[in-house]
Amino acid sequence: MKKVLLSMLMLGSIAFAVPVSEAFAATPVISGGPQIKIKIGPQRNRRRIHTTTTTRITRVGRFRYRETIRTTYLPNGRTRTQVVSRVRIFGRG
Repeated sequence: MKKVLLSMLMLGSIAFAVPVSEAFAATPVISGGPQIKIKIGPQRNRRRIHTTTTTRITRVGRFRYRETIRTTYLPNGRTRTQVVSRVRIFGRG
């Protein structure tokens, strides 16, 4: 009785395994083609406007000035530079 039950189980498992392996073999395998990734929804990795403020010392004629400069980095790669303030530094250049 045990042998009959065991043989029926083995035949039943083979019956399920053969169609599954045939299904995997029937699907075409495409390799080397381009992979396209489509995102739907809000884009989270957008480049944003980045602003920094720096100072520098410049000479105009015989006078020295400390300039505060605001540099804005735009998303398209351009930069915009603005002089925010210019203060004269006393003393000789």
